[in-house]
Amino acid sequence: MKKLSPLHLTGVAVACLGLTVLADGNRFLAFVLAMTFINLLWATGMNLMYGYVGLMPLMFAGIAGISAYALVHFTREWGWSFWAAMPAATLLGALSGVTLGLPALRLKGFYFTLCSLVIQSALTLAFIFFPRFTNGDTGINQIAPPEWFGGSQLTGLGLELAIALVTLAGLGLTLLITRSDLGRRFVALREDDILAEGLGINVVRSKIIAFFIVSLYAGVGGCFYAVYVGFLSPRAFDVLVSMNIWLFVAFGGRGTLMGPIIGTVVLAPIPFLLQDIQAFRDVLSGSLIIAVTLLMPAGVYGAYIARHSGRNNRPVEARMQEQRV
Repeated sequence: MKKLSPLHLTGVAVACLGLTVLADGNRFLAFVLAMTFINLLWATGMNLMYGYVGLMPLMFAGIAGISAYALVHFTREWGWSFWAAMPAATLLGALSGVTLGLPALRLKGFYFTLCSLVIQSALTLAFIFFPRFTNGDTGINQIAPPEWFGGSQLTGLGLELAIALVTLAGLGLTLLITRSDLGRRFVALREDDILAEGLGINVVRSKIIAFFIVSLYAGVGGCFYAVYVGFLSPRAFDVLVSMNIWLFVAFGGRGTLMGPIIGTVVLAPIPFLLQDIQAFRDVLSGSLIIAVTLLMPAGVYGAYIARHSGRNNRPVEARMQEQRV
């Protein structure tokens, strides 16, 4: 089976944009699709850290929240346009994430995950107990959509196409990074950071670079979430959101470009499509996760690779390594 290439990504792009246009006639499906794209952008960033560097950043949603609240502050209080506020808010979120996560980046495995979980909990509490900036648990509503050239608002299909394009750009950036020397350094850290350090790789600096890039994904997604949904609350950026993003990656298959796509497309729409039968929704989601964890530990795409590799005597992780994008 061939590796994923820019041609495959082009096919994904055509499918995403085509589905966005087709869904415009049904605003509910259009909303679900746009939210799936935002979650895919987040999952792509999570995959870069979890799948390639080997660290699970459970403060991911908190970083997205910092950028989302900063965007609202810049546009409402300072009068900036969305297009000026988004890069600034994204950069602020990324720098905040790296600053808060710097102590954790010196840790490994479970200890990094635990430390990031503590940071995420602290950020959620900050969103609640600093109402001057976040309006607390009441949340911020009536967030204006971006203004397009000429002063008209970018809403509906236009905004959904913008979200799809940003998500595709995130996928393309991941493809470039993972095929570069930087991506190979990330994989070296995941496999054995002690050996990587012995080979001359600055482990802490490489982790900081990776976390900064991942935080940019979180920030951009948070900004578009704010203007698309039009409402922010601390619950939109709590630890459960970070866990869901991680599940999308683990379900689809970490360390591959297709893994987050599969996981997000399957799992992200479930809460919206089955919102009237919440009990069944939770049972279905949990059953899918348990089934994949037990039957396909490498994720759906990892199981696909294992089945079609033709070298079934090799470990799944070794076969997946050949398919890394």
